[in-house]
Amino acid sequence: MGARAAALVSFAGLMLAGCGFTPLYGETGVGSSLSRIAVTTQDDRLGYRLREQLEDALGRDASQAPLWRLETTAEQTRRPLGRRIDATATRYELTVRGSWTLTPVGGGPPLSGVQTVTTTYAAADQPYAAIAAQQDGEDRAAAGLARQIRLELLRALPDHP
Repeated sequence: MGARAAALVSFAGLMLAGCGFTPLYGETGVGSSLSRIAVTTQDDRLGYRLREQLEDALGRDASQAPLWRLETTAEQTRRPLGRRIDATATRYELTVRGSWTLTPVGGGPPLSGVQTVTTTYAAADQPYAAIAAQQDGEDRAAAGLARQIRLELLRALPDHP
């Protein structure tokens, strides 16, 4: 029974290797390219959070020289949703529109795109709670925008050296 189990395990390993399976922490060709992208954002809270999220999503490796420069700008709009009896909003809808341009450091044509993320957060009566809720909404929007930009980069980079 032991030899049969070993043969089954090795066969399963060969089948997974043939289908392009990569372990969770395994290296991929595109993944290593993403880690060599230097990110630049605008100088405000949303830009800072977006840069943090992008560097985490791309696995930025500061020990290696960047192959690309990613420049982003993010614009946010806030819209009140729902009304209380005193005509104040009960929730807000936060829409963040992020434009990005990926430029090869060694020269070449840049890639660009625009992504939009919408999230909501509850309005609070207490000033500190209202600020914390708004910042949480911005953080979630920055994380969503970083994921969308990463997906676009994954689609675009296989065609580029």
